[in-house]
Amino acid sequence: MKYLLAFVSVILLLVGIYFIGNKVPQKQNNTASTNINMAKGPTPPIAKKEPHEISIHGDTRIDNYYWMRDDSRTDPEIIAHLTAENDYKEAMLAGTKELQQELYDEIVGRIEKDKSTVPYQLDNYYYYTRFEPAQEYPVYARKKDGLDNNEQILLNVNELAKGHDYFNVAATEVSPDHSLLAYSHDSVGRRIYTIRIKDIASEKLLEDTLKNTSGNLVWANDNKTIFYIKKDPQTLLGYQVYRHTLGTPQATDVLVYEETDSSFYTSLSKSLDGTLIKIGHYSTETKGQSLLDANQPNGKFEHFYPLQEGHEYTVSKSGQSYYILTNKDAKNFRLMKADESSRLNFNQWEEVIPHREDTQLTGVIAFKDFIAVTERQNGLIKIRVMGINNSSSRFVEFNDPAYSAGFGTNKNFSSKTLRYEYSSLTTPNSIYDFNMETGRNELLKQDKVLGEFNPADYNSERLFITARDNTKVPVSLVYKKQKFSRDGTNPLYQYGYGSYGATMDPRFRSNWLSLLDRGFVVAIAHVRGSQMLGRQWYEDGKMFHKINTFTDFIDVTDSLVDKKYAARDKVFIAGGSAGGLLMGAVINMAPEKYRGVAAHVPFVDVVTTMLDESIPLTTNEFDEWGNPKNEDSYEYMLSYSPYDNVKKQDYPNLLVTTGLHDSQVQYFEPMKWVAKLREYKTDNNMLLMHTNMEAGHGGASGRFERLKQTAMEYAFFLDILNSEK
Repeated sequence: MKYLLAFVSVILLLVGIYFIGNKVPQKQNNTASTNINMAKGPTPPIAKKEPHEISIHGDTRIDNYYWMRDDSRTDPEIIAHLTAENDYKEAMLAGTKELQQELYDEIVGRIEKDKSTVPYQLDNYYYYTRFEPAQEYPVYARKKDGLDNNEQILLNVNELAKGHDYFNVAATEVSPDHSLLAYSHDSVGRRIYTIRIKDIASEKLLEDTLKNTSGNLVWANDNKTIFYIKKDPQTLLGYQVYRHTLGTPQATDVLVYEETDSSFYTSLSKSLDGTLIKIGHYSTETKGQSLLDANQPNGKFEHFYPLQEGHEYTVSKSGQSYYILTNKDAKNFRLMKADESSRLNFNQWEEVIPHREDTQLTGVIAFKDFIAVTERQNGLIKIRVMGINNSSSRFVEFNDPAYSAGFGTNKNFSSKTLRYEYSSLTTPNSIYDFNMETGRNELLKQDKVLGEFNPADYNSERLFITARDNTKVPVSLVYKKQKFSRDGTNPLYQYGYGSYGATMDPRFRSNWLSLLDRGFVVAIAHVRGSQMLGRQWYEDGKMFHKINTFTDFIDVTDSLVDKKYAARDKVFIAGGSAGGLLMGAVINMAPEKYRGVAAHVPFVDVVTTMLDESIPLTTNEFDEWGNPKNEDSYEYMLSYSPYDNVKKQDYPNLLVTTGLHDSQVQYFEPMKWVAKLREYKTDNNMLLMHTNMEAGHGGASGRFERLKQTAMEYAFFLDILNSEK
């Protein structure tokens, strides 16, 4: 990467004429508002136009910025333009530098610098992760025979990251006999991982090096066999499962499964009891698993139950019984039970928890003597615990109006204790142990928020607003009591996502305190496309119902303003990835409602991307967005695609972020979108783009470094808020 940047610096001199009329000054008058009149400030980089025709279904679209795609990410002209955008952004935000630093110091100042996880016991070892005060990356460690004994460091990621601008460890897995550590790492940000194996006692790396993997790995019980997933280098789809024997070259690894349907993702896991290795097969609407005896690594994986379109199931094992979470004849899922002799005959499965219209089953863990299930009713989570030999249930229930809860780290199959995590908009993340025999609940640890934070100073609410089609949309919000008045004067920070059935539960985010303490109301709009209100809530926000996601978000804005939670001219919104698509769609549809927008790694060029099956993740998502090779899908997707619907109108102040090496949403989507917005927009509001030249979809890899972008976003909004309208 350093070589590339050196090369680019030379090339920039050669292509400098391209930007001769758009040179960006390094400083700006700090006394003037940065967003009032761009004519008095730096000139934004204007991209050249090269018409590119895309024709299908008798319709031809002209994409003037298609040239911005470079899969190698080395084109000098493209790198120069991204650099010019970064320079322009720096110049336009020069007056916020002190504010950015203030916000960054605040956010970092709340973080527990030597934070550690709660240790979990596996055999006679206690495993945990901790941070050293000034370090960006975690240290993986363990203690033997008790927490008072000496620490043994397994992996210090800070040492591995030296010399890298980006570094991420995706997985760490200790062999069943606790002697070896396998871990996967990525030093680019494309989520293509290399697996290495470390001898823990000698602290030496084995020669085994497994490249081009998904990062997912599982040990067989012989302590010498590893299963991993290899990626397609073009689509980045993990589709081949290999078996590797320690001490042999990767070239001799055995292919044990290959996914030939490019609409499916592939995963690897191991059953809690350690007896099964599981390959997961999942597309948007179909899910299943293939199983292998972990004691017979040379055996053959077999489907637990045949894959059927529209049927989603996952399997947990306890003793001789399989517990299956399935949506067969159960839209919101039900829990079934089978054994080896009955697993292939659905009619012989025994129902454990029946389907309910008002409750969705979302997860299950099978222990030796107990089963734990997460359920979502009316958008709120409960945890149910049942005895294997006793159908009576205990529930872990919660009192906050809006919260997040779910399973924590549970590694001990024989445990009578369930570890779970809990958080709310006013309660920092908390780790509990729940005794499944007695019902006793024990708080093990709650994240520390350094400084003057007091949960009692903040108030959380849960609302249901009425959307334009009379659907009730849930909203979670939080504000600081001393700073809030129900008189329509507060600024609003509204966050949304609404895709893939992913539910953005209202959990504590210490970053938001910097907004709350400055008088913002922070709201999460649980729009259709998530599963907040069950599976149907997802179905009503995808494919030919996708526009519901966008109109729900706009209707939430209108309702919060009408209910006097926020001022009409002080609404700021943010979303990332598919949430960035949400941002792009709503500002095309209702730009006048928003003062400022942050669109992070936004998926905005929906139709062109979904037409190109060489782009990562495209074929896997036809059941989410539609396949534009079908005319009806093409027309519907084209009706909301943010890039295709940019028009001559005023747009809000907009901050767009991306990563050059993004593997999920390619950098050229936001790059093209910004260029087209510059061409069409009729206002003098800010349009800024920030490209992290060393990172991918998740941004910077360090725990502190990534917060600089958060501080930049908040400073962007606060600068707009404090300026003239």
